[in-house]
Amino acid sequence: MDELIKLLDSNLQYIKHELVNDTIYIEVSSNRKSVSCPYCGEKSDKAHSWYKKSFQDLPMQDKKVVIILNNRKMFCNNQSCSTKTFAETFEFLAPNAKKSSRLENEIINISVNVSSLAAERIIRNRIANIGKSTICNLLKKRNSYNR
Repeated sequence: MDELIKLLDSNLQYIKHELVNDTIYIEVSSNRKSVSCPYCGEKSDKAHSWYKKSFQDLPMQDKKVVIILNNRKMFCNNQSCSTKTFAETFEFLAPNAKKSSRLENEIINISVNVSSLAAERIIRNRIANIGKSTICNLLKKRNSYNR
């Protein structure tokens, strides 16, 4: 399982997983020694706290996947930085996102050629728990980037 998690991000470490009904819950944490502050760029290895952040990812073996990330909040070491703490970030997940970027891309690929209601049925049955409004929002976001 660790090898599969490394495909998402090489800085993630597999902790455990659990199968509940049609969903696999996978718990992971970061193995980075230090993290750069997104505001000033200063490296920090001093953790402020930990919190769990969950998001949906692409399905595995016809099971929906929810990844539970043990995320760190870090202290910024730069005295002149405007922020004192910041959360560790990852390329595959936008801040506050509930779906990985690769899942969002898959949802968009399915939704482009069918109605949002049909896409919702397809995605909800096979890929992830989402609604029609999520599909519409992702398509709007995609269209605004392509202009």
